Amino acid sequence: MQAKNCQKIKLLKIIEILRQDSDAENPITTEELVSRLKALNISSERRTVAKDVAVLNEQGYEVLTTRRGKEKAYYVEDRSFSVPEIKILIDAVQAASFITEKKSAELIDKLADLGGGHRAEILKGNLVRFNTRKHRNESIYYNVGYLEEALQKKCKVSFLYFDLDLNGRRVYRKNRERYIVEPVALIFSEENYYLLTYSPKHKDVVVYRIDRMELVKTEDEPICKTTRQRQEIVGKFTSEAFRMYGGDEERVTLRFDPQLIGSVYDRFGEDISIYRDGDALYTTVNIQISPTFWGWIFQFGNKMKITAPESAVEKFQMQKGLIFE
Repeated sequence: MQAKNCQKIKLLKIIEILRQDSDAENPITTEELVSRLKALNISSERRTVAKDVAVLNEQGYEVLTTRRGKEKAYYVEDRSFSVPEIKILIDAVQAASFITEKKSAELIDKLADLGGGHRAEILKGNLVRFNTRKHRNESIYYNVGYLEEALQKKCKVSFLYFDLDLNGRRVYRKNRERYIVEPVALIFSEENYYLLTYSPKHKDVVVYRIDRMELVKTEDEPICKTTRQRQEIVGKFTSEAFRMYGGDEERVTLRFDPQLIGSVYDRFGEDISIYRDGDALYTTVNIQISPTFWGWIFQFGNKMKITAPESAVEKFQMQKGLIFE
């Protein structure tokens, strides 16, 4: 790159250097800044650096000035994300089982860099590796990209869908025939990423795990008008506990020990109504009766049970007999 052209981008490079490698504890001196610019083939002098910084501040970049020893130094403190915010995002990436080990490491590096060079070292230096069971489908990033494109264009998507056998090998459904669906939303639930779709023909919702998709493609055919009008199903769908796992939808009343109030809030959210009757607590919630639901409720033994409606009580008693007989 010619020196003349490099000179034109001097201000851009100054702010890039300061954002990446400076903070209140690690300001960059005038001499260091001049040296860094020269390494980029951008000529600069000590006496012009202060003027360049003044121009940046006039444009709203907020470069702060301090002293490092006897030298004037500069740093950028205001960033899009604070260290605690970046730490939360990094932990979320680590905890997400649908993101592979390789992609997790790449994404964590990018997130850490948002805090600048010095903070990135701190964030990655304090990194604790969770014992998360990561999936191995490396194409999930690309799957999400194609699915998001289809959602934006309001077009159908197609893909191969598979399960895993005893040896972890892929077993394709429909004899490797492509699924063609009408997407409504991408949903993160229970450590996995899902595509929520709507079938106008069957007037029902179908959910697919994104890490079980292969060769995702955005189709040219638009989704139908009915699907476009079904955005309201997203909130209703995600608010119903155990919805991802199929089963009959019911509104049930749970009786539980007060010690379990935290578990109930964790599962159904903090907006539910809970009332006391004697020594027990009660709440009425929408659920989907499924193996996952039975696994959740029976982990509490006799400290939780269904009290209404009668049809759900009968199913509860039947399942309890099968498990504890």
